[in-house]
Amino acid sequence: MSAVINPPSSAAMRSQRLRQWLRALRPAPQPADARERLRMMLGACLGLLLTALACQWLMPHGAGLPWLVAPLGASAVLVFGVPSSPLAQPWAVLGGNTLSALVGIACLRWVGPPELAAALAVAVAIGLMLACRCLHPPGGASALLMVVAGVHDWSFAFYPVMANSALLVLAGMVYNTWTGRPYPHPQLVAPPAQPGTAPRFGEVDLESALSRYNQVLAMPVDDLQHLFHDAELQAYRRRLRGLRCADIMSRDLKTAEFGTPLQDAWALLRRHHIKALPVVDRAQRVIGILTVADFMRAAEMDRHDGLAERLRRLLTPSPSTHSDKPEVVGQIMTRQVRVASAERPLAELVPLFADGGHHHIPIVGDEARLVGIITQSDLVTALAQGSEPIV
Repeated sequence: MSAVINPPSSAAMRSQRLRQWLRALRPAPQPADARERLRMMLGACLGLLLTALACQWLMPHGAGLPWLVAPLGASAVLVFGVPSSPLAQPWAVLGGNTLSALVGIACLRWVGPPELAAALAVAVAIGLMLACRCLHPPGGASALLMVVAGVHDWSFAFYPVMANSALLVLAGMVYNTWTGRPYPHPQLVAPPAQPGTAPRFGEVDLESALSRYNQVLAMPVDDLQHLFHDAELQAYRRRLRGLRCADIMSRDLKTAEFGTPLQDAWALLRRHHIKALPVVDRAQRVIGILTVADFMRAAEMDRHDGLAERLRRLLTPSPSTHSDKPEVVGQIMTRQVRVASAERPLAELVPLFADGGHHHIPIVGDEARLVGIITQSDLVTALAQGSEPIV
């Protein structure tokens, strides 16, 4: 007897949508800690104070102009609060405030009704800032201020608006850099890749996704890449539950030395059905790694005809003391080999296997001596046994 599932009623669906809408109104918690919040507050205070003092000193005597415009407070929030944001960069602050002020003055002079002038000033300012790559939210306030305050003089856009903006940007450059927040923040430079790894996705991929998202973000592309990489690493750590390399490494090691004959090394690989041999010195320190690919490269794998014969000739020891072909492991091994400490968190090796092209990573212990090896199969087994749902 099958059960009949009644679809939710329209009233229940409306109630659910209402709850979802109400949840969307809840503000998200700010991730900044107390130290970062204090840094932001102190920076805004010092930046506005220095800007105000400098503009008062620069203002012509008896000019009667304000020495600080209100939209600068919002600019200070961006410059000192989110200095990496595209909306807070020097050209955005300077160009956004100045061009918007000019738009506001133009609308006041040439558009009749003040209500229409105010609305049009903000709309045109947004379009102009987008066209000039200087979108800056306080720019909308600058345009509106010109209309509301009845500013007809074009020079007001340069002093105090542009002067205020320039001084605030200079203060931001000094303070943010001094407190460890690079400013200006590069907006078109991709972050350097981690040594030995390739990113899961590149800048082109991210920009393509952002173009489909089709919204302005307050975060540069390189910061997004760093966040995604860090989130991926945290997910691996949660899946692997704090495992160390020592917890899953293979301890039954088959190794070779620099002078091991190629025929003996090949026999080890075939006999034990493995694809790599760590090459060690007499102190058991790793000096290289020998893989099947190294044999294929030495046998000139790119030449498809006669590969088996060339491999057989490579493995056959030369009868004379002098040879024009490699005879021992040290002559064909890969010398640049990535190793990891036995105490290293296993999650940190995932990008090396997934994106770095590594298939075997030797594990070293005290005094850098070889104690084990981790293969892709070992890692897959650990992920399968220690995985948990990611929410």
